[in-house]
Amino acid sequence: MNNPFFQRASEKQKETREQETANQPWIEKWRPTKLDDIVGHEETLNQMRGMIETGSMPNLLLSGPPGCGKTTSVHVLARTLLGDRYKDAVLELNASDERGIDVVRNKIKMFAQKKVTLPAGRCKIIILDEADAMTKGAQQAMRRTMEIYSATTRFALACNLSDKIIEPIQSRCAIVRFSRLSDKQVLERLVYVCEQEKVPHDARGLEAIVFCAEGDMRNALNSLQACHSGFQMVNQENVFRVCDTPHPEVIGAILQHCLNGELDDACDRLLKLRKSGYSPQDLIKTIFQVCKRFDDKEMSEYVKLEFLKIIGFFHVRISEGCASDVQLCGMVARLCGCSLEAKSGKSWSTPQKTLMEIRKEGGSIGVSGSEFQ
Repeated sequence: MNNPFFQRASEKQKETREQETANQPWIEKWRPTKLDDIVGHEETLNQMRGMIETGSMPNLLLSGPPGCGKTTSVHVLARTLLGDRYKDAVLELNASDERGIDVVRNKIKMFAQKKVTLPAGRCKIIILDEADAMTKGAQQAMRRTMEIYSATTRFALACNLSDKIIEPIQSRCAIVRFSRLSDKQVLERLVYVCEQEKVPHDARGLEAIVFCAEGDMRNALNSLQACHSGFQMVNQENVFRVCDTPHPEVIGAILQHCLNGELDDACDRLLKLRKSGYSPQDLIKTIFQVCKRFDDKEMSEYVKLEFLKIIGFFHVRISEGCASDVQLCGMVARLCGCSLEAKSGKSWSTPQKTLMEIRKEGGSIGVSGSEFQ
């Protein structure tokens, strides 16, 4: 006979587990647990499948932009290789928080010395996320630890920039490079999550999330969950509220004014966005993205290339600290000038006269061939 007390207890535990799952961030809830579920990076995943087939894993250095699947891939690889012993045989550290030499001497070294019963040919795995934030001293100390415990322990280092890792560690690791996910790959995953979570959405809303994410899957899923939680409907207007990004249609209108040589209208619209709270960095980043995707029928390839060059030049200025409205208006003026020059048939970035012609006319030889030098 079943005891009603134990039945109620098991029902409560089940309800608690369901509630925890419902409140879980979607980036954790929908994190892949198999290599086949990971989006993109086919060549990299094939390498990892080869490691699983042979049962041997070298020290790994995973390099790539944020949100492209580095940490997820190495966790899936560790789970597949170690199976039930995953919890005992894997140490995960976030190097951005714990990055001093003491961590290497204490936590990492102690774990490497720890004895764990594993299947034949398997090793303990130490996963260091954001390893490029480790100090040089800690990296030097870890180099020796990697050598001493190479028979029982493997290291997997995930970083955004591999050049921040010292050369001796790079030479001890197999470097696996990840690239940004394509818009199509991010969109397919968003559609899948929307279907599973029954999220009301429209196509333009998902496109807006993809636009803001720039190939970062973590960013895309966080934006989707935030939009669903805050507004219950994922559409373009709600997405740009959540992501706090200037609306691409407004930025597109500014670029259209620049193409038409309408300096005052372009500056007015840009300054209105500044007054609404957007920083120069946000604005110029979105201007670059919109210009890159601008319709080829309205903007010729030559003009687009010149526009991107001008925007990049002012992006450097703003990133160096000259983040003022004067810089933004100066950029708009340059864009208008470039468009007018192109319409008149003149080249914007090359001199109208050759150096020999200037010498013959008795002009100065120090004439720059670029508008920006």
